[in-house]
Amino acid sequence: MRINLSSQSLLIRLLSITLLMLTMSASSYGQVGISVTFGPPALPVYEQPVCPGDGYLWTPGYWAWDDEISDYYWVPGTWVLAPEVGFLWTPGWWGWGGNAFLFHEGYWGPEVGFYGGINYGFGYFGVGFAGGRWDNGHFFYNRAVVNVNVTNIHNVYNTTVTNVTVNRVSYNGGNGGIEARPTPQEEAAANQRHIPPVAEQTQHMQTARSNSQLRASVNQGRPPIAATGKPGEFSGSGVVAAREAGAPYHAPANRGGAGTGGNARPGGAGATAVHPKDLPPIERPTPTNTGDPKADQKYQKQQEKLAAQQDKERQKLQQQQDKEHQRMAKQNADAARTQQLEQKHQQQTQQLQQRHASQIQELQQRQPAAHPSAPRR
Repeated sequence: MRINLSSQSLLIRLLSITLLMLTMSASSYGQVGISVTFGPPALPVYEQPVCPGDGYLWTPGYWAWDDEISDYYWVPGTWVLAPEVGFLWTPGWWGWGGNAFLFHEGYWGPEVGFYGGINYGFGYFGVGFAGGRWDNGHFFYNRAVVNVNVTNIHNVYNTTVTNVTVNRVSYNGGNGGIEARPTPQEEAAANQRHIPPVAEQTQHMQTARSNSQLRASVNQGRPPIAATGKPGEFSGSGVVAAREAGAPYHAPANRGGAGTGGNARPGGAGATAVHPKDLPPIERPTPTNTGDPKADQKYQKQQEKLAAQQDKERQKLQQQQDKEHQRMAKQNADAARTQQLEQKHQQQTQQLQQRHASQIQELQQRQPAAHPSAPRR
């Protein structure tokens, strides 16, 4: 029996090592594990270039982070051929993780998942995608939302989208961010089979990173290349410049950027946690002094109760994920299945972390006000 347990432990360790390698390689194409202490600029205002051909799907532009220069840079929106018939693009998004802004990488899948409730425009209005749909192996474009030439593309329809809240906020949570949480449908989509950004998207992002004019500190939130007709084509008739910045650009006071390591690596302080055990310890409440001992004591008990509850939820999720690891080990799963499982675990952990951060914020809002006789801090 000891031999079997030892072998199982070894398999689990090997799976963990495989995850670390996959996560490190993923950071080269999607900036997995990025954490930044200040949020990205507002989304710029720009027009969508015309769709270059049948089967191309729109992938909206977004602000990415370059740790080497401690600055955000704009990755232009572009049209990309879907990697599989029936697959749609879920955009990446920035979200407040309690201590820093974390980047959640985009992916291809049969349904559009959660992307922070961010209005990227052109069909991505915060929930789902209204720019088109698959039907019998062909993609049909909604002319009311996306820019298509009906002379070249005939599979179109026209459905007006209403009740869209227009704003240019580019991140979820935190100060001034979008207040949105995943719907049950979006949570279900997160557990489906995914494909990471394709090679053309990777090269597109790398080209944007190497262009100094796309840095936020240079273009002041108004990139000269806001969108392109195809990935990597940063010149020519398909290039569209931003009309204006989404909001006045304000350079951050501290450009140190990554609060705990920037391009964080797995296991590092700034890494995007994959499992609850990777999260930093829950901070224990510190006594308050408002001048009202009874109110202070009541608030401290509420803090302690919340901390205990969150710790219990972490343990429960960790146990659940450990069991899934054990099942995977017994099945001798390959690297692809292991990666899919770890992507699922990462999403679960991030959702748990965001929910806990919201609970702490809600409790802090109920903190008793200072009594007039209490000393100022």
